Amino acid sequence: MTFASPWVFWIVAPACVVWAGAWLWLTLASQGRRARSHGLRFSSLALLTPARPTLRIRLRPYLAGLRVMAVGLLVIALARPQTVHSRREVASEGVAIVLVLDTSGTMRALDMDSGPFEMRRSRLQVAKEVVAGFVDGRPDDPIGMVVFAENAFTQCPLTLDHAILHTLLAKIEVGMAGETTAIGTAIAIAVKRLGSSPAKSKVVVLLTDGRNNAGTLTPDFAAQIAKSMGVKVYTIGVGTYDKAPFVVDSPFGKRVVYEAVDLDDKQLTDIANATGAAYFRGVDADHLKAIYAEIDRLEKTKIEMFSSLDITEHYLPWVLAALALLCLEVVLMRTYARKVP
Repeated sequence: MTFASPWVFWIVAPACVVWAGAWLWLTLASQGRRARSHGLRFSSLALLTPARPTLRIRLRPYLAGLRVMAVGLLVIALARPQTVHSRREVASEGVAIVLVLDTSGTMRALDMDSGPFEMRRSRLQVAKEVVAGFVDGRPDDPIGMVVFAENAFTQCPLTLDHAILHTLLAKIEVGMAGETTAIGTAIAIAVKRLGSSPAKSKVVVLLTDGRNNAGTLTPDFAAQIAKSMGVKVYTIGVGTYDKAPFVVDSPFGKRVVYEAVDLDDKQLTDIANATGAAYFRGVDADHLKAIYAEIDRLEKTKIEMFSSLDITEHYLPWVLAALALLCLEVVLMRTYARKVP
């Protein structure tokens, strides 16, 4: 609960306190004067000693407190107590995005970081961190996720609950969908997920480090399906242009071996161009962050937000309580606690 006019407590309330104190002091002083100015002459008051004041007499001093309490309640009412509820409504659907991540065996390569190999992250670990930042930057967009290698499946459907998306992103591991690469199948599943979305703009962001060597659907045919449905497919190739380092087990323990990169830049470029998007090549972690930042900039839409405040006034109960106390004082003073001259 808040107060619309809190200044009342700093201006009216002190004045009321002074008034209440002065009024009580004058009341008690006048009662004292009346007690001293009136009396009965008796030879002895010993017979009246055992007598106790009745409830009526004991109640009279407290009746003044009812008026003070009523004034206090009126001060609170003047400050206008109220509750405020704010609402925010999103009028547009934003951009529907499906993130497609390659989890094939080559995503174990350690070429996205520099430094000692024991401190480096795999391609997939770097990609997961960058994707998480991309998701955080688009809180008003429905985002889904498809994971692929030899097989492709939906890791997370389109959702605005990005906390769940982060949880499912953290569970992605290399090899969870096989060892080879089915790019065409992955694009087709992502486009299918976007088919039911009401968003005006639909985007697929595909990240891979290889070429299509699995699945029954070719990447070119999948790109044509995406184009026919108005879906842009941004493609990202990750990895160095030279041989990539891998950590493997050997009879002498773990050792680093270098294997040739098998990334089909031309095919990924053709996919992006066919759908009106773009192809990017990320050779390290910083470059990959810059790529997702560029895609984020290219696919911005105006989000219309409507804010409203619901204000409920609560001064009436305080006014009614004050009137009830005043009425109670008047009734008691004229009936049960009435003074007889």
